[in-house]
Amino acid sequence: MQPSSAPAGAVSRRSMLAGAAAVAGATAVSAVAAAPASAAAPASAAAPAFAAGKPDRASRTVVFRDVRPFGGAATDLVVVDGRIADGPAPRGAKAVNGGGRIALPSLVDAHIHPDKTTWGGPWVSRRPAETIADFVEQDVELFRAQTRSVAERAYGLMSHAVGRGTRGMRAHADVAPAYGLAGVEGLAEARRRLRHALDVQIVAFPQHGVIRTPGTARLLEEGARRGIVDMIGGIDPIGFDHALDEHLDTVFGIADRHGVGVDIHLHDGGDEGVRAIRGIIDRTRALSLAGKVTISHVFCLPGLSGRDLDALATDLADQDIALTTVAPSRDLVLPIARLREHGVRVGLGSDGVRDSWSPFGNADMLHRAHILGWVTDVRLDEELADCYRAAAHGGADVMGLPHADLRPGAPADFVLVRGQGLPQVVVDMPQRDLVVHGGTVVARDGEFLS
Repeated sequence: MQPSSAPAGAVSRRSMLAGAAAVAGATAVSAVAAAPASAAAPASAAAPAFAAGKPDRASRTVVFRDVRPFGGAATDLVVVDGRIADGPAPRGAKAVNGGGRIALPSLVDAHIHPDKTTWGGPWVSRRPAETIADFVEQDVELFRAQTRSVAERAYGLMSHAVGRGTRGMRAHADVAPAYGLAGVEGLAEARRRLRHALDVQIVAFPQHGVIRTPGTARLLEEGARRGIVDMIGGIDPIGFDHALDEHLDTVFGIADRHGVGVDIHLHDGGDEGVRAIRGIIDRTRALSLAGKVTISHVFCLPGLSGRDLDALATDLADQDIALTTVAPSRDLVLPIARLREHGVRVGLGSDGVRDSWSPFGNADMLHRAHILGWVTDVRLDEELADCYRAAAHGGADVMGLPHADLRPGAPADFVLVRGQGLPQVVVDMPQRDLVVHGGTVVARDGEFLS
């Protein structure tokens, strides 16, 4: 679905952020699985050997019969101990009939906010908002009005995402004096309940600002000290927190002290955005945090000239700083292909889902791949395959997960859908008939199997 344009005078999350940015087959297999050597996840372990006739081996083996990897010829996918295996299955192995469906890698949501969601609850009517501060105020009001806990709401959304084929998720939770650590604690509980079906990383996200909201830094530190977060977040050090050095020093200092990563929201455009990126690169280098830092949204990058973009991409790749985009519009989506040419890891995410910021969102990463294709106006089969790759392997690269590329040794994380081929699947977004995680069926006919 193409995001519709807001009528003149209307203010939405998209228009507000856009305004802020403006101011400051074998071919299919190759297209989806290929990735620059510098960005690709480590190669999977060698395919396990079979010990035919041993009951204990057979009990850990599942054969998915009559499936078409990436829309190619029908074959059997053999899974041993949660990984794709090479060779025939032993006798007595469990068999699942794929019915000629297409097998595709499961998807990874590199940027989502499950703590804010009203998914599964009553409809929420939203008031006009013009600034991040306005949206933040409504966040607090909605949080206080909820009758369901963060854990319950997040679990509902995250299990729904599994039913749509998501295998991994980087989940941001607001941390501020208004909430304490309720957000990250709720996500931690939802993660625990879904550990058999979903790989989750939790970011302690200071939506209210690190410096402008006293007490937030202490909460971020506590979350890291308690070991319930994987990353420390940040938000617009210049445009929102108005303290570039103090903001970044605080965020990076906490991450360095506790051995966690960094994932900073950066909506600032123009010179403010570039200055923030330079500050992030400098601190990543100084603290030897290469490979542990992500910048989300990065609305300043698409507006750079080719030379400036290439220079900044080279420096990002040098420190292995990852980026994420939610493909909000043609003007703000990251130039994924060009960044990957430089070795920059780029993931795709779904952002907020039915929260105070927006009534939209569905945590369906196939839909997000579809949106990516729409806003970038692609039409060729290989371009559509690239959109799926961004949703499948791009997020895996950001999270440090191995590619679920259906090759021997890869994790057996895949979906089965009806269709003609991968490009058509991206366009038509068929139901995920079967979702497999680690060789176990975790969802059927779009519904999570609890």
